[in-house]
Amino acid sequence: MKILLVEDNSRLSDDIRQFLEEDGFIVAQAENFALAREKLDLYQYDAVIIDIGLPDGSGLDLIPLIREMESDTGILIVTARNAVEDKVAGLNRGADDYLTKPFHKAELIARVRSILRRHKSSRNNVLQFNNLQIDTAASQVYIGEKTLKLTRKEYDLLLYFMYNPNRLLTKENIAEHLWGDHIDQADNFDFVYNHIKNLRKKIVNAGGENYIHAMYGMGYKFSETS
Repeated sequence: MKILLVEDNSRLSDDIRQFLEEDGFIVAQAENFALAREKLDLYQYDAVIIDIGLPDGSGLDLIPLIREMESDTGILIVTARNAVEDKVAGLNRGADDYLTKPFHKAELIARVRSILRRHKSSRNNVLQFNNLQIDTAASQVYIGEKTLKLTRKEYDLLLYFMYNPNRLLTKENIAEHLWGDHIDQADNFDFVYNHIKNLRKKIVNAGGENYIHAMYGMGYKFSETS
């Protein structure tokens, strides 16, 4: 599960990121409105945690942008203790829940997981692309009737491709989606190629078609034809 954390307090943001990552989430960070909007345009997130008070705008204005994308992203807003109007405004704009500062990190995890459960139960649990199928509720992949055994990263990679069919995805897009912001520290993205190679091989060996096409010098596209 991938989360975008929008928080301008770098120390608090790093503390929350570490806590979420310890609980198994992949976390991307944005310290202002502009960067948050850029990341939302480029990547998909299962949930977004938004601090309303940002240096270059209100976090509330991010909510309609997320909803206009027709995404199934869960939204948790973080407000000051007595900011009743902000809480109401956030919920009216489409936020799923709110959390009041200061908060315990365990409560943050509980709120995020509750939002994710609600969104998961409301969406179609099956993704289909020709004879390739993903049951997202069970985290199972099938080629026809055959179960495809994938590693966690291979599964996340395939899910990312199937949510973005016929769209060019750069190596940077893929790496950031699967590993979060600290992927910037990597010297190269060869590991992306290795994961794609292994995933492609497993799909073809199970009787599926090669839907992952390399676009030379640009990235990859998941489609019937290149």
